[in-house]
Amino acid sequence: MTDLAIQRVVIVGGGTAGWMAAAGLARILGQQCAIRLVESEQIGTIGVGESTVPHLKLFNDLLGVDDVNFVKQTQGTFKLGTQFVNWGRIGDCYMHGFGTLGHDISLLPFHQFWLKARRLGFAEELGAYSLHTMAGPRGKFTPSVTNAPQNSPLADIAYAYHFDAGLYARFLRGYAERLGVRRTEGKVVDVRRRGEDGFVEAVVLESGENLEGDLFLDCSGFRGLLIEQTLRVGYEDWSHWLPCNSAVAVSCETAGPPTPYVRCTAHQAGWQWRIPLQNRIGNGYVYSNRHISDDEATATLLKHLDGRVIGEPRVLRFTAGQRRKPWDKNVVAMGLAAGFVEPLESTTIYMVQSAITRLTKLWPRRDCSEVLRDRYNAQAAFEIERIRDFIILHFCATERDDTPFWDYCRTMDIPEPLADNIRLFRDSGRFYRDAEELFALPSWVEVMIGQRILPRTWHPVVDQFSDADLKKLMEDVQRVIAACVEAMPAHQAFLDQHCKANA
Repeated sequence: MTDLAIQRVVIVGGGTAGWMAAAGLARILGQQCAIRLVESEQIGTIGVGESTVPHLKLFNDLLGVDDVNFVKQTQGTFKLGTQFVNWGRIGDCYMHGFGTLGHDISLLPFHQFWLKARRLGFAEELGAYSLHTMAGPRGKFTPSVTNAPQNSPLADIAYAYHFDAGLYARFLRGYAERLGVRRTEGKVVDVRRRGEDGFVEAVVLESGENLEGDLFLDCSGFRGLLIEQTLRVGYEDWSHWLPCNSAVAVSCETAGPPTPYVRCTAHQAGWQWRIPLQNRIGNGYVYSNRHISDDEATATLLKHLDGRVIGEPRVLRFTAGQRRKPWDKNVVAMGLAAGFVEPLESTTIYMVQSAITRLTKLWPRRDCSEVLRDRYNAQAAFEIERIRDFIILHFCATERDDTPFWDYCRTMDIPEPLADNIRLFRDSGRFYRDAEELFALPSWVEVMIGQRILPRTWHPVVDQFSDADLKKLMEDVQRVIAACVEAMPAHQAFLDQHCKANA
């Protein structure tokens, strides 16, 4: 079967998705096949994915990249979670942290005990029992402390990164090229396909050069140059549930120490992100242009910046949804070419990483077995649809009716799996993670509670604990969390000492 092995991989498009794929496959496959990436500086990249989830550290570990060098090279900072402002009601503020909530007791999650303690009046807000949600707003950060006691919250700290997406792509490009990936500058003007099965044989560049391959990765962004413009697999539109279809993005000067979290603030017709880097702050307003004009959105964004504007605001258009088949024939779409869910929970880069992992586990021979393709597509659909539902939760679980946009979000129909999750949680605080979906129980609990979905009761086993025991549990957990936060260094101090970027 060696004569059927994939020997040539062609990646169409650079940016974060293209260079992540190039670096990851070069690391995993070694010299097994030649990898070629074609990109055009004329086309450019979107470059708004500057925030991540903790899984990216696994990708960095796979590449053998250490945090210090990575953060230095990308002007990066660290991230403990996301702060949400004005989502449930105007004036509300809560954190979705990456860590655990308290600690489980008798196989029950901590929030079940918190529900009763809160009803009895001797529990603080839920965030008081999470290291991440307490440390973030106080500007504290540290990675896991190696000499901390095993049961200490400091012993296992999940964290992610903020970084400059352009610098990240450049960082990965250097890494990939050192492993033998060849980059070609050029614009694809035509695609050659085999007559008998429609597989892609080559992409034709404006220069006339033909880049032949056995497997093609489409990282061309929303255009979907191969997966859609050539193979026409179709696109499933989710704008009914995710009505935002535009974004305006701009950077501004820093204003004080960078926060170790992203802030997402709900506005009139969408929401604004604030991503702190070492040398600037990335900002954007994701909105529905059916409810607000581009000019109004831009004015709103500029009004809510922390510092002087850097560069000109850029307006982007998108449609939330997924390709019906992200892998068709011998073309695999990754990144924006495969689908898009707005970056409210920083999942864009994660989905690229996940696609790379999924593809390597289902790595084909040159015939690209339909069995492998079907399994890949089913797993990809499951993953993005569960992420979609988690994002929809932020919009539908609102009490806001102050604008037509929020009134629509509050009253819209939602996918039945999400509706079922909400019913179950509202009944007695239960949530069950489905297989390998990205967001675990603490994430769903923090967002549901943060957006005022309050269970009517709690698990009956909690009633075996006396009120005094419940009160002591809350006090003990809160005391431990507070002591750990106090022991953590300031985020800025950690950056200055370990991974300060060059000016």
